[in-house]
Amino acid sequence: MKKIIIKIVVGVLLVGVLLGGYLINKIFTSNTKFEQEEVYVYIPTGSNYEAVKKIIAPYVENLDKVDWVASKRGYTENVKSGKFLLKKGMSSFSIVRSLRLPVPVKLAFNNQESVDKLFERIASQVEPSVAELKAVFENEVFLKEHQLTKETLLTYFIPNTYEFYWDVSAEDLAKKFEKEYQRFWSNGRAEKAKGLNMTPAEVYTLASIVHKETAQAAERPRVAGVYLNRLKANMPLQADPTVIYAVKRESGDWNQQIKVVTFNDLKVNSPYNTYRIKGLPPGPIFMPDVSAIDAVLNPEKHNYLYFCASVEKFGYHEFAASYEEHLVIAKKYSEWVSKQGYKR
Repeated sequence: MKKIIIKIVVGVLLVGVLLGGYLINKIFTSNTKFEQEEVYVYIPTGSNYEAVKKIIAPYVENLDKVDWVASKRGYTENVKSGKFLLKKGMSSFSIVRSLRLPVPVKLAFNNQESVDKLFERIASQVEPSVAELKAVFENEVFLKEHQLTKETLLTYFIPNTYEFYWDVSAEDLAKKFEKEYQRFWSNGRAEKAKGLNMTPAEVYTLASIVHKETAQAAERPRVAGVYLNRLKANMPLQADPTVIYAVKRESGDWNQQIKVVTFNDLKVNSPYNTYRIKGLPPGPIFMPDVSAIDAVLNPEKHNYLYFCASVEKFGYHEFAASYEEHLVIAKKYSEWVSKQGYKR
């Protein structure tokens, strides 16, 4: 009798060992087939488990093992959308667990040439498409609520790094950008804009010109001071970057390279050509850095009305208070341009 009991116990243990080994192999052994240390998979909103299997198939060695774990852990009926991290050597158990844990996306943007370019950048980093973004941000109700126009819409977006989940909706993106906009302008900046008799959108627009005029952040307050002096004197801004923008906008060729503004360029009939119009253009020509916005809000106080690129200190400018002084500086620059082979 004892021998029979011993045999039964041994048999049970053996079955247990075999079953345990089977389960360990099914659940806890490596089940990936990619060489890189980690990959990200993106599961769209509304996906079912069959769609998930197609998405992860290129990265999984044995889908049946994942199937078994997913069914036992209730994942097949509770699929999550989002961006998910898979690491090399993950087991089926770890894969299913990771598919429950969406990872956040660092959405960063700055220096965008236009709203369309901005939407393309956003859509490349989160789930909403360009069309979905346009439907939210360019509709008349949204523009009216935020006192924007299609020309000033870019001013709504403050360059920064934002954190979202990949499957964030376009509506929730708008809420986040609204909070950042309010935070940015409530930090004393709105009051400074009022002190300049300008709206935030006008400050942003002028900052876009200042940014394009000089890459030197330290020089931006001085350049901003020139343009503010011109606005006060009711003089046209005569900003070359606005002419370049106008030429590209009128031609529809945003990729053309314009190294030197020609006299023909100055004739382009556009509300963005500040050689032809007084005051600010209808909206920004670029998404400026925060340093350029702050340069407009904190301009250098001086009596300069003119500036021209320096031929002695490249990347910087020479400034003048009188037109006669400016002509001397501009002549040096014009002669330098001619030597480079550029035609004006």
